[in-house]
Amino acid sequence: MGTFVVNGGKSLKGEITPQGAKNEALQVICAVLLTPEKVTIHNIPDIADVNKLIELVGSMGVKVTKEPDSATTFEAHNINLDYLQTPEYRAQSISLRGSVMIVGPLLARYGKAFIPKPGGDKIGRRRLDTHFIGFQKLGANFEFDSSDPFFKVEAKSLTGAYMHLDEASVTGTANIIMASVLASGRTTIYNAACEPYIQQLCRMLVSMGARIAGIGSNLLYIDGVKELKGCSHTILPDMIEIGSFIGMAAMTESELTIKNVSFENLGIIPDSFRRLGIALERRGDDIFIPRQEHYEIETFIDGSIMVIADAIWPGLTPDLLSVFLVTATQAKGSVLIHQKMFESRLFFVDKLIDMGAQIILCDPHRATVIGLDKMIKLRGTTMSSPDIRAGVALLIAALSAEGISTIHNIEQIDRGYQNIDKRLNALGADIKRL
Repeated sequence: MGTFVVNGGKSLKGEITPQGAKNEALQVICAVLLTPEKVTIHNIPDIADVNKLIELVGSMGVKVTKEPDSATTFEAHNINLDYLQTPEYRAQSISLRGSVMIVGPLLARYGKAFIPKPGGDKIGRRRLDTHFIGFQKLGANFEFDSSDPFFKVEAKSLTGAYMHLDEASVTGTANIIMASVLASGRTTIYNAACEPYIQQLCRMLVSMGARIAGIGSNLLYIDGVKELKGCSHTILPDMIEIGSFIGMAAMTESELTIKNVSFENLGIIPDSFRRLGIALERRGDDIFIPRQEHYEIETFIDGSIMVIADAIWPGLTPDLLSVFLVTATQAKGSVLIHQKMFESRLFFVDKLIDMGAQIILCDPHRATVIGLDKMIKLRGTTMSSPDIRAGVALLIAALSAEGISTIHNIEQIDRGYQNIDKRLNALGADIKRL
């Protein structure tokens, strides 16, 4: 188990470029299974979850080649479907939640797919019903044995259908889209997720020859084609990492420029940080955050307490709620953080309370933060990272705290943040990896 030792209380300064988006990378890497032709993907983040998925598709028979210009090419010419029945496949895929998105492409191209119940962050219930109900509507047969959590879908052929998703699941939408592009006839998906990463997946598939209308909305029309060809695709910068850097800059009184953020794809993230009182300025496609000794949380027009809540896109992504929560601990004023989607994601707040933060955990979904206006600094402590997003929130807290903090289980942070210690140390942080 790895550990960060953080000497906090240091202001950072300089420029930092966000990595490629983890959530997009997991989708588009699965999409390479839809064609035997070469697919080149640029800006893939070098993080644990993505590297595990690349290793998984490589074990299935995809030829993976890392190019000298940081691109990676994939050729899914000879897929070994027998590998899906092996203990090695089960061990690889069960450790990675994104592995579930290989099911749609394999079902579309080969008529069958198998996947064990995938892993991922322990942040509450993360059901997969939406995925498999969508496949069934396309004509697939679904089998699941609860005594041996292994999912199996098969179909002699897939036929387009109308479906109204019971939830706007991002991975569910991606999986159904990838199954639909090779189905015969038209598929209509209502209540589809429409995050920028879903839009990117759709644009990649269109460049491969798919026919998709309604990209960017929650109503998609997909007319199936017989085959897809290769393409070249560039992954967006990671909006979660960008938001993490904004919160970190405010907490540590740092002057930072975040480069090449694809600002038009950030949605309400910048304005949500402004509601916490954080000054940030768009400069071309960069975000500049000046050094701020204080920042004050807004109230609503009627004077009531500010609420920061997650929502399906174009609402605020749930992956940033942990960062908003920790950032609010040193603001002036109070805010209610409402994590609607997952019931275990706020349970890391006890670690912030140990550091001196004033937080009331109202229930599994809501926490009230009473900002200390930096009058009482957080203090260093020893803690363990429970998941990716809580892990980086604890790292932000440690960077702003007085004294030494020790963060165990940093493998969770490494799953989503590329070389985060080296990149922040280059800005003036003092983080040692043990």
